[in-house]
Amino acid sequence: MFWILAVVAVASGIAVFVVDSMARATFALLASLLAVGGTFLLIDLHYLGLLIVLMMIMEMLVMVVFMIMYMMNPAGLMPMKMVHNRGGAVIISAVVFALLAAGVFLTDWPARKGVPPRDPTRALGLSIMGPKMLVMMVIGVAILATMIATVVLATRRGRYDA
Repeated sequence: MFWILAVVAVASGIAVFVVDSMARATFALLASLLAVGGTFLLIDLHYLGLLIVLMMIMEMLVMVVFMIMYMMNPAGLMPMKMVHNRGGAVIISAVVFALLAAGVFLTDWPARKGVPPRDPTRALGLSIMGPKMLVMMVIGVAILATMIATVVLATRRGRYDA
């Protein structure tokens, strides 16, 4: 199952840059990130896996709402050129990839100290959310209010029409 998800993640990640419309690129990105979330679920990181899946679904839905609201073509489905300055982008990408790969191989990585926790998902959740749980709850409500306001403003009748 891991290899299937890996192939889906890479293939749909490549499709993000190959397709010719914003909507198709959005759904390709969603497929790629859902496959990554599925990979996290396979390695028993249930909290992170579900977090990735839920966040990516909501993020892509918000992106689609904004595409429908603000794009001149219908929902970003009309063909359009998605890449500008292709030559420069290829050169910059190759240089950044070479630098990152060199960093991986040339870095003197430290040796592990101690043993991994018995439940890494719980330990990660406590380290991320521990003292900041109230902040995360408030941010969650703010994001929900933003999504609701976006949908209300996207309707045809507008904000003040009956």
